[in-house]
Amino acid sequence: MSALMAERLTLALGARSFCCDFTQVFAAGQIWGVLGPNGSGKTTLLHSLAGLRALQGGRVLLDGQPLAALPARTRAQRLGILLQESSTAFPAPVRECALLGRHPHLAPWQWESPADWQRVDAALAAVDLDRLAQQDQSTLSGGERQRLKLATLMVQEPAIWLLDEPTNHLDLHHQVGLLAQLCAAVRGRGDLLLMSLHDLNLAARFCDHVLLLYGDGRVAAGPAAEFLQAEPLSALYRHPIRMLRDGERRLFVAD
Repeated sequence: MSALMAERLTLALGARSFCCDFTQVFAAGQIWGVLGPNGSGKTTLLHSLAGLRALQGGRVLLDGQPLAALPARTRAQRLGILLQESSTAFPAPVRECALLGRHPHLAPWQWESPADWQRVDAALAAVDLDRLAQQDQSTLSGGERQRLKLATLMVQEPAIWLLDEPTNHLDLHHQVGLLAQLCAAVRGRGDLLLMSLHDLNLAARFCDHVLLLYGDGRVAAGPAAEFLQAEPLSALYRHPIRMLRDGERRLFVAD
């Protein structure tokens, strides 16, 4: 059971401040939606929590230890990140690309085991890519490449998942199906998931906590039931948003 903590975190890019002196514990078993308009710092925050970007102040703690002080291999075993943009132009079969997720768990020069390949096959089936396992990954569509990146993270089996726009390029079927599957697995194992989303209805459906980035240094964070409401969301996006009810489900529409 892993916890990630932002302690007095300050993030900025040039003259733009994304958060200032921000403290928050992200606990095991929680699913967070990171919301905000374009340029509000969602990607910057996720990269900073992953240790991929220098901080302007504060620190990130993983299970009470400074993330920056942990060996890269330890971080890779515990924490997985889905980048919004990444280069995957090299020619290689889909199945071998997904196997890269096991590398943090292998000793130097250690060969992959049958169990590692079983993880790969299970992950490719979960993202509906098993029929393309031997296809060159450079020939995949944008949505198929996104599903391959998610499969690689499943093979990695991190305790903390940081996903930057995981539904990018995905059709409606795969958006809902993959998020449902992923969130069920995360909750079942007691993992921690933070993901940036543009679709408020996906956030309402899958997230139990949300973090709102206003792009001017202000940050609000807490239970989804409290912050996924018409008034705070309208202020966040600077556009009128209405909340509708369909039984127990909340739906958001822009006026």
